[in-house]
Amino acid sequence: MSTDRPFGDVSFLTVAEVAKIMRVSKMTVYRMVHAGELPAVRVGRSFRVPESAVQDYLRDSFVDTA
Repeated sequence: MSTDRPFGDVSFLTVAEVAKIMRVSKMTVYRMVHAGELPAVRVGRSFRVPESAVQDYLRDSFVDTA
C-alpha cells in the first residue's frame, strides 16, 4: 500500500465489501489479513482494509495462463 497519501484521502472497505469484490468468503479475507497478505486497520473488533490495498493485491496476483 502506498503511504504517500494522507489518511483523509484513503478509502477503507469492510471485510464483507472486500469479500464481495474478490468473490471469496469473509473467512478467506480474515485469513489473508491475519496472514499479512492483505494490510488492514483494526477498528474496535472489526477490520477495515484500504481500497488501494485490495486493488494492489488483485493486480499483483494476476496470473497469465497460456
